[in-house]
Amino acid sequence: MKNRPYPYYEMPDVRTVKQLVQNGVSKGYDEVLVYYQVNKTVRKKTFGEFDRDTKAFGSYLFSHGIKDCKIAILGENSYYWFMTFISVLNGGCVAVPLDKEMPADDLIKHITVCECKAIIYSDSYSDVAEKFKANKNVKAEYFIPMSKLPKYIYEGEDLLDGGYTEYLEKTVNEDDLAAVVFTSGTTGKSKGVMLTHRNITADVVATCQCVKARNAVLVLPFNHTFSWASALFAAFLYIDHGYICPNLKNVVGDFKEYKPQNFAAVPMVVEMIYKKIWETAEKQGKADLLKKGLKISEALLKIGIDIRKKLFSEVLSNFGGKLEVIICGGAALDIDYQKGLFDLGITVINGYGITECSPVVAVNRNEYFKLGSCGQALPCNEIKIYNPDENGIGEIYVKGSNVMKGYYNDPEETEAAFDGEWFKTGDYGRIDNEGFLFITGRKKNLIILGNGKNISPEEIEEKLVKIDFVKECLVYEEDGVIAAEFFLDEDNYPNAKALINSAVNKYNSESAISKRIGKIKTRDTEFPKTTTLKIKRNYKKEAVK
Repeated sequence: MKNRPYPYYEMPDVRTVKQLVQNGVSKGYDEVLVYYQVNKTVRKKTFGEFDRDTKAFGSYLFSHGIKDCKIAILGENSYYWFMTFISVLNGGCVAVPLDKEMPADDLIKHITVCECKAIIYSDSYSDVAEKFKANKNVKAEYFIPMSKLPKYIYEGEDLLDGGYTEYLEKTVNEDDLAAVVFTSGTTGKSKGVMLTHRNITADVVATCQCVKARNAVLVLPFNHTFSWASALFAAFLYIDHGYICPNLKNVVGDFKEYKPQNFAAVPMVVEMIYKKIWETAEKQGKADLLKKGLKISEALLKIGIDIRKKLFSEVLSNFGGKLEVIICGGAALDIDYQKGLFDLGITVINGYGITECSPVVAVNRNEYFKLGSCGQALPCNEIKIYNPDENGIGEIYVKGSNVMKGYYNDPEETEAAFDGEWFKTGDYGRIDNEGFLFITGRKKNLIILGNGKNISPEEIEEKLVKIDFVKECLVYEEDGVIAAEFFLDEDNYPNAKALINSAVNKYNSESAISKRIGKIKTRDTEFPKTTTLKIKRNYKKEAVK
């Protein structure tokens, strides 16, 4: 499926991260790039100051022999994480961004496989760094705490002022390996995705061509590629600033303080935001007033009058009052949440991506979108549906300049992931006659019943999770029938467990026989999740009743 012609936003043709950063620096030298906190004190860095810091730290690394190697980065979102990442890439080294939520033993495997020469870590993870040092398989020669980075930047500035140019003169080519990113999927082992400079820049340029965005609160973990395309690298194309949110504890306050035009999030966060809006309205006795306002707004929108920002200003003030867009990816988003937030004045731009594609593959546009879809293909890649069934549903294949080089040190998995030039995503979906992509499920998750029917559990979960007192739901095959396991909202619905049977019976009465639930389970704790907040489908089933 070729891309449908669309008036894209003009973006520069940059082929390496080094070129990308210089584009931002040349256009916004004195403009603020990021706000961040150090010991509860807000600081800021301009594009020019950031550029100076990266060059100074890169020069420090080179002068100590840390060059032409792989460098692991571990820590929470911070200015120094961001600065380190760019310093590594612009010096032609390979970044290995570690997932701070993963167990130390898994991280040891990652840095061992990649033969990382240096590990740069925040003080919050100094205990993990000690485990790295104590492990005989870890061959890293340098362990650098981020708390020392201001000192090292100062030393690097002295080098630059003294005429040291080795780091500055380092040539970085578009086909050079930029990063090895380990997946944290819901099934199977973690694999090291090799992304080149061209992969990364092609994806971020194409994403920014399709989505119009300005200042943001940076919430997504920096080690995940979604944060790169939606925030970190995008800043050098949008030439706008962001606030680095170190954690989600104070995110509501951060929204109010920094008044973002947009932020990126996974579906679970979007759903939580929408539910919180209505929970707050109910507690304040304003739910009926909000419903009335929505009816008035909907009627006016039909005749071209949009008063959502004014009508729902009290709701929007919780996000700073200027929020226009939530960029959502990582999993399927229920259309009800997307429409519900749109009705309140916030456009949810849903997209589809996968780490192996740097990661964005398709995205809705600000003013050209289709609810329930993941939008149209980016201009840097093509999408096709392989072996579609009678409903047009099949595996999603992708090819383009954003598709990975392969899996690190794993030629067998790399070969299995491709069909010629096409990368096999393992996700199932369909494309409508206007080129909009709809995700229907994951190939590995399909339930194959005795009658040969293939059932997508995600389709059933999407319906069951809409039950008022259902917080989370997982559907799978057990003993030849479809089982549904629930984590219920017993705080607000104390009799939820007594109600779930009748709720499922109602679902069954409205569903095809092949999609009916044959077994019901409840649990007392949340489902184990990946670091991207997806439920682990291969978890060891504990706390199930």
